[in-house]
Amino acid sequence: MALRHAVLATLLDGECSGYQLTKIFDVGVSNFWYAAPQQLYAELAKLESAGMVAGREVVQQGRPNKRLFTVTQAGLDELAAFAAAPAKPLLIRDDLIVKVHAADLLDPELLIAQLLERAEEAAAKLELFDKMLVRLRGVLDEETFLRRGERVGPYLTCLGGRRLEREMREWCLQTARTLGERAANTQEKRAANTQEKGMLP
Repeated sequence: MALRHAVLATLLDGECSGYQLTKIFDVGVSNFWYAAPQQLYAELAKLESAGMVAGREVVQQGRPNKRLFTVTQAGLDELAAFAAAPAKPLLIRDDLIVKVHAADLLDPELLIAQLLERAEEAAAKLELFDKMLVRLRGVLDEETFLRRGERVGPYLTCLGGRRLEREMREWCLQTARTLGERAANTQEKRAANTQEKGMLP
């Protein structure tokens, strides 16, 4: 998937500015596609040049003018072609997981601290997803919204993001506990060995 597809899919919710797009990506899209603000602005310019989005200038009093973007038919056609292509497998590049892989040779205290920090970040994202899900479904309960809601796609991706963050939080906490227990066991063994050596004649 290219960034253009994530941008086009996000713009399906309606006209928005580049600034609004960065905010949507920061919360609702970052669970499946991260992009820095400058990347998003550059991609919008490319999409407009390619005729896949249309931009219009909005004059504002006392504030800089802004451009609002919508998906064109060419953009919808691009999304349809993207949807028809085989989905690629999930690729993960996570430095924390690499560190855990090498945990046996690293300082457990430093690693545990990073795991707990990641768990806190995941908990904060879970709160954001919960709020977003409530906002998306409005007055409807989840079961009703999933059956009859207007746009179910963003809701389903939020559910997926929430599940991933919940799993990540649980994995981080469990891994931190495991490393902590192993470190404590190692210290106990060392203390016992030292004591035994001290008792030798």
